[in-house]
Amino acid sequence: MEYVIIIISAVFVNNIVLTQFLGICPFLGVSNKVSTAMGMGAAVVFVMTLATLMTYLAQQYLLVPLHIEFMQTVTFILVIAALVQMVEIILKKISPALYQALGIFLPLITTNCAVLGVAILVVTKEFTFGGTPAMLNLPQAVVYTASMAVGFAVALIIFAGMREQMDLQGVPKPFRGVPIALITAGILAMAFMGFSGIV
Repeated sequence: MEYVIIIISAVFVNNIVLTQFLGICPFLGVSNKVSTAMGMGAAVVFVMTLATLMTYLAQQYLLVPLHIEFMQTVTFILVIAALVQMVEIILKKISPALYQALGIFLPLITTNCAVLGVAILVVTKEFTFGGTPAMLNLPQAVVYTASMAVGFAVALIIFAGMREQMDLQGVPKPFRGVPIALITAGILAMAFMGFSGIV
């Protein structure tokens, strides 16, 4: 049951973009088309899940035993950068069109605060299960991270669909482009904050 709570909490209640406001740059930059948003969402799910798995292991078996926890951020960024390079190479070979569509935002996953934020959150924050606070174990950490990444992808795809529909509507000239996108993102964030009563 705790895995179901972790998933619902990460995807809807504590959505990384719409309630914690991390990863706004790719959220606004890659959400013009649903197809591009789906590609970016898949890349973030892959990178975030693998990065947190690797950073969790690095924290537990390298940084803590050597008492160099102060190197956490640098270590995590290096792990994330290596994984993004791997994703970039794979996408360039498998889907050149998606690689071109993501453009500069693919390398920006390296510095995406959502990826780094979740990696740090998993190894530092205590979560409450059954009334007792505890750190996440490795399977819980992987489920939590994958769910946070799926929440990012869901928000990105919903927002991209809304932006595609807005392009077809008669939006007043002063609100076209970024202004209506920000207004819509704010309304979408309020809608997701309504899920906070679930868990």
